[in-house]
Amino acid sequence: MLPTNRSKTKRRLSVILAAVVVAAVALTGCGKDKNSGAAAGSTEVVATYKDGKVTKGEYNSFVGSVKFFNPMYAQFETDPTFQDYMMKQLIAFKVLGDKADAASKKDAEAKTKDQIDQIKNYFAQQGDKNAFDTQLKAANLTQDDIKDYILKSLVVLGDAEKKVTDDQVKTKYDENSKANAYTIATVSHVLVSLKDANQEKEIRTKDEALKRAQEVKTKLDGGADFAAIAKEYSDDGGSKDNGGKYENASVGDWVENFKKAAIELPIGKISDPVETEFGYHVMKVETRSNKTLDEMKEQIKSELAEQQVSDYIEKDLPGIIEKIETDKLPKAAPAPAGDTSAPNLTQPAAK
Repeated sequence: MLPTNRSKTKRRLSVILAAVVVAAVALTGCGKDKNSGAAAGSTEVVATYKDGKVTKGEYNSFVGSVKFFNPMYAQFETDPTFQDYMMKQLIAFKVLGDKADAASKKDAEAKTKDQIDQIKNYFAQQGDKNAFDTQLKAANLTQDDIKDYILKSLVVLGDAEKKVTDDQVKTKYDENSKANAYTIATVSHVLVSLKDANQEKEIRTKDEALKRAQEVKTKLDGGADFAAIAKEYSDDGGSKDNGGKYENASVGDWVENFKKAAIELPIGKISDPVETEFGYHVMKVETRSNKTLDEMKEQIKSELAEQQVSDYIEKDLPGIIEKIETDKLPKAAPAPAGDTSAPNLTQPAAK
C-alpha cells in the first residue's frame, strides 16, 4: 500500500492515452458492445457547429475508440454529461485539426502509422495473428476508426506543442519544482496500520499503533536490520517483502505527511513515527534527487499543449457550437420494476 495521494486527480483529454500508452493498451476485457463503434454508425446528425456537423457514426467511432484504449470509460457511456464532453472533445479536434499546419499533419500521419504498427506488433506477440482484428470486431470498430482517433489526437496536440515556448516550459518547471513534483526518492518504511488491508475494519487503536511504531523505531535505532523489521512488523503488503522499500518513486504522489518526511528527513536517518491516514510510518530515506529541466521538458510541453486544448474546449468552443443532441445518443437501460435507486454517474477523471 504505497501512501499515494488519491485525491490528486484531474480530468484529462481521453485521447491522450491513444498517443502515449499504446504499448499498454489494456484491452483484456473488451467485450461486445452493441451501442458503439463504426458498425453501429449512421449519417444521422447529432451535433452542429459553425461550418460543421457531427454524425452519429463519427461520434460512435470516436467514443468506441476511447473505450478501446480505456475500457473503464464504458460505465459512463450513457451518462449525458459524459456524452456532452465527448462530443465537445470530438468537435474541438475536428476544428483544431482543420486549423493545424501542413507540417503538423504530415508529422502526425507518420506517428500514427508508427502507433498502429506498435499495436499490431503488441497483438502479434500474443501468439494470435488475428488478435487485433478480433478485438476490433468485439468492439464494433475497424482499423480505420482507430487510425482516425489517433491521428486526430496527434495532429491537434502536435500543433499545440509548437505553440508552447521555452519560457512557458521553464515557468511550469519552476512552479512544479516548488511543489516537489520532480523530487524522486527511495524510501524504506514500516507501516503500522489502524485498519486491515482494505482500510475497512479497525485492527488496532491509535494508541496501540503508535506504541508498536515506537517499538519499531527503538529496534531500528538499536541497529536491527530494516528489511527484517519490515517483514515482521509492516502492514504494507506492497513493500514488506522488499525490505519496506519503494525505489525511485515520485515524492509528489504521496500523502502529505509522508511526502513532507520524504523531502525533509536526513538521508539514512530513522524517523519518529509519521502519522498519515493509513496509520504510523517509521521511515528511512535512502536516496533523494530532482529531475532536471532537460529531463522533464518534453513531458511539460505535452502537458501544456494538452492544457491549451482543454482551455479551448472550455472557453472558446461554446461560442461556435449550435446544438448537441445527446437525446439521440445511447440511453441507460430502464431500471428494474420497483428499483428507485438513482445511478451514481460522474464525469471520469484521469491521473
